[in-house]
Amino acid sequence: MDRAIVKTNFSLPGQESLYVGKVRDVYDIDGQWLVMVVTDRISAFDVVLPRGIPYKGQVLNQIASKFLDATADICPNWKIASPDPMVTAGYKCETFPVEMIVRAYLTGSSWRDYKAGAREICGVKLPDGMKEHQRFPVPIVTPTTKAEIGAHDQNISKEEIVARGLVSEQDYNELERVALALFARGSEIAATRGLILVDTKYEFGKRDGEITLIDEIHTPDSSRYFYADTYQERFDNGLPQRQLSKEFVREWLMDNGFQGRAGDVMPEMTDDIVASISERYIELYENITGEKFHPAHSHDRLGQMEENIKNMIARLQ
Repeated sequence: MDRAIVKTNFSLPGQESLYVGKVRDVYDIDGQWLVMVVTDRISAFDVVLPRGIPYKGQVLNQIASKFLDATADICPNWKIASPDPMVTAGYKCETFPVEMIVRAYLTGSSWRDYKAGAREICGVKLPDGMKEHQRFPVPIVTPTTKAEIGAHDQNISKEEIVARGLVSEQDYNELERVALALFARGSEIAATRGLILVDTKYEFGKRDGEITLIDEIHTPDSSRYFYADTYQERFDNGLPQRQLSKEFVREWLMDNGFQGRAGDVMPEMTDDIVASISERYIELYENITGEKFHPAHSHDRLGQMEENIKNMIARLQ
């Protein structure tokens, strides 16, 4: 369990800053490029858990890298290359302060809100009588604000985003159009794997005035997948869906009384729990990509990663 990489502190050529997010360490190189290290940290309910998950970073980075390549014809993205299994390097963009959440089913946090009585999410009205995991007639967009570490993302409507000047109406309309197009492509790819893309989040920025997809895409941390072959039967019988996502981590936390609320106590993350989460992420990778997962091993993993990054930077500069 000591294989988890939860922190980096590289000194890179041209490095101007290091931003440490919930999961990613992002290095600004010459104010032009970003080197994003996807660590093995894991977060849920906007809280970083006390132990890292071996190979989780590699799983997320490699899935995101594949989907960035598979959607580049829909929207330009920030990626230049992935010089290491846990790293993506790309263009620095001016980021939008909102995340675009696309939902095709009433599940997860949207179901919890609905069950508690909400009939409108981010300005989208929902009818009475819906059931957990029910499919919407068409996918809906439910944006959120982007939170700092320790803060919760907040649901927000298109109208409020525009009124507060967070995003112009013209840009917002384009963000929504692109998000739905990306979701449609992700759904098509998922279907070839016998999966349903249930919901996901996208983050965008601008590069040279053009809207650009940034960060991760269609990973199990940012997305939820159902198994297609059992969806309808389980829905008809009111059974939990078989799914591929980080929801199993949230469910484990909720079962142990933790939802990130004031006073909640984090349950103990034993070696067995950490190992089981790691195995689940590898399972997610293989199911989503249809490829065998090959863990990155070396006697000095951080040193190898730093060398790979420096070689990449040398090609950029």
